[in-house]
Amino acid sequence: MQSFNSIKSKLAGGFSFLMKKRKFRRGSAAVLFFLLLTLLISADLVPDKVDLHQGEVSWEDIFAPKTVVYEDREKTSEKKMLAEEGITPQYNRNADVEPAVIKDITAVISQVDDIQRETGLNDEEKAGRIVKSVPFELPEGTARQLAAPNPKVLEQLSKAIYAGVSAAMSSENGVTNESLKDVVGQINQKISAQKLPKAYLDLGQGLVKYFMQPNMFYNEEKTKLLKSAARDSVHPVMVTIQYKEKIIGVGDVVTSDQLQKLEALGLSKGGIQWRTITGNALLVALLMVVVLFYLYQQCREIYRDAGVLYLLGIIVVVIMAVAKGILAIELTKSPQFGALMGYMVPTGAAGMLIAILIDSRLAVLVVSIISFLLALMAGGVNFGIVGLVGGFTGVYSVSKLSQRGDLARAGFYTSAATMVAIVIMGILGSISPGLILSSALILGVTNGILSSILTNGSLPYLENAFGITSSVRLLELSHPSNPLLKRLLTEAPGTYHHSILVGNLAESAAEAVGGESLLVRVAAYYHDIGKIKRPYFFIENQLSSDNPHDKIAPTLSTLILTSHIRDGLELAREHKLPQAIVDIVEQHHGSSLVTYFFHKAREAGGDNINEDEFRYEGPKPQTKEAAIVMLADSVEAAVRSMHNRTHGRVENLVRKILRDKLMDGQLDECDLTFKDLDKITDSFMKVLSGIFHSRVEYPDLTKEMERRKSKHGSHNKQYAGGGSV
Repeated sequence: MQSFNSIKSKLAGGFSFLMKKRKFRRGSAAVLFFLLLTLLISADLVPDKVDLHQGEVSWEDIFAPKTVVYEDREKTSEKKMLAEEGITPQYNRNADVEPAVIKDITAVISQVDDIQRETGLNDEEKAGRIVKSVPFELPEGTARQLAAPNPKVLEQLSKAIYAGVSAAMSSENGVTNESLKDVVGQINQKISAQKLPKAYLDLGQGLVKYFMQPNMFYNEEKTKLLKSAARDSVHPVMVTIQYKEKIIGVGDVVTSDQLQKLEALGLSKGGIQWRTITGNALLVALLMVVVLFYLYQQCREIYRDAGVLYLLGIIVVVIMAVAKGILAIELTKSPQFGALMGYMVPTGAAGMLIAILIDSRLAVLVVSIISFLLALMAGGVNFGIVGLVGGFTGVYSVSKLSQRGDLARAGFYTSAATMVAIVIMGILGSISPGLILSSALILGVTNGILSSILTNGSLPYLENAFGITSSVRLLELSHPSNPLLKRLLTEAPGTYHHSILVGNLAESAAEAVGGESLLVRVAAYYHDIGKIKRPYFFIENQLSSDNPHDKIAPTLSTLILTSHIRDGLELAREHKLPQAIVDIVEQHHGSSLVTYFFHKAREAGGDNINEDEFRYEGPKPQTKEAAIVMLADSVEAAVRSMHNRTHGRVENLVRKILRDKLMDGQLDECDLTFKDLDKITDSFMKVLSGIFHSRVEYPDLTKEMERRKSKHGSHNKQYAGGGSV
């Protein structure tokens, strides 16, 4: 028992150690998402499988649960076989065979002619020599008959043999091993037609039979290539099974064609389809690699953020699970409409969530992949196209959120785009007009509503779980009804007004340098929330001329002023503000010097004052957004304190503030460039020109009103009781 507990403890410790490893966690998550997606694509929730074999009698009616186009492998194989059999064997012609055969036959005939012409030999001797010169056995008595000279017959025989051999070998098909016997017989028939003496016929037929050779030789490689090409040229025999088509009826004897249809529909209970599962698994793995490679090349920050990758995987898995559930819906009363349920899959929700929480470009890629998988699951490219249109519309609809209502508007746009796509697919698919209209209205509208609901409902949970500050969350925080902003307005109204102006300045600057303008604006609203605890120690909230700092030491004043950072952090965390805003609250003063009280302390205590005691605790701004809020905060306060705000003086002051922050090292840890600082200056000036513009000096209206009153006094008395004009 102790050893078992020891092993268990070691295993738990080893697993805990591995889970602390970043690569192990990422790898485990990747494997988990891979398995889930493969399962969702491969699993067949409906319909039930049937266990039937060829020759059995069906005990039930079986109908097609969907429209499927599949290849009839048996008929395709038959067509390929017929095409292959139609290819004639290929031969190569040897042009040297015909001259060689003619030469051999001519040599024997010449010897016979020479023997016949010899004068010193009798017929018996000539016959003996003819037997020796002929390479085959002649019939009995033939050699003796050939001993007598007969040059005309011999010449006629030669011509008949040469003509027959030449005609056979020069023909299109030539002479092959297979046709040799037939060709010899045909030539001998032509020789027999010459009405020659029997001895000469025997000689000629013997010569043809002995010396005739094939001049066409089988080309196995070329024949195989032609047969292979013929097989490849055969198009697969495709069979279309319509939705609700009857496959097998009660009492039918199951045929091989019916079994093929059951297999194509996924109704055959033939065990686990490992081939299909393997293909789906490889496809999912390939698509995951594509996404990761894209992130590695184009979005390296997202690739390195494991939390964002987990979020991406969760969104994809959830949407695919929803798609699987929707595709499992069966409408028995309206099967044709039920076959179009794939149009209701809310791919727009995936596009909206990824665009809002992660990145719009990544959302486009992932929506494309989800649409491809949807087409695979639903068994139709049309479903993938509609999903692609809805997903893209969702992405583009939330690319620039400016208020909460934009999410509802995005759902409306998704519905409209999906409806149009459904109508187009219906027209291309030759669906009845009534079904097109009903599916577009019901499924298209439901798709957009479902996408909007899923996005709105899951956003808060995903934001909190993964610590992401979305534009929707920022928009909620920017609303004046937010409790913290309401406190700032009522308890520190001057600071509230200052924060609004800082937000305008910072937002304009962020847009100019490519920063997150919405984050900057909202963070500016909250950057001074720490002043709520001691509002009257800050000059913008002092309604009277009494300044509490006049009664305390500069060091204490500095401590009170700098403490608004710590107080702000406490309030921000208490109200669960996003970390991005908390960071800006903490960094918006950096380690800047509280100049006024530092100089005041030096005037009172000399040069022995420690400068570090009059600086904020920091840290310095770590991002361009935090740096922009710092600069906007300083600029707004400085410009507001000016008396004569001419354009030139304001611009000089703005440039001086930015230069001082740069020289003080406050911008050392953020990624602002000198070019960015010029853009920020220009954007600040545009906003400041609108806020602190010069006004027309109105005349003193009091004296003018008194003058008019005295001039028209008697006239007004006429209307006493009825009110003056």
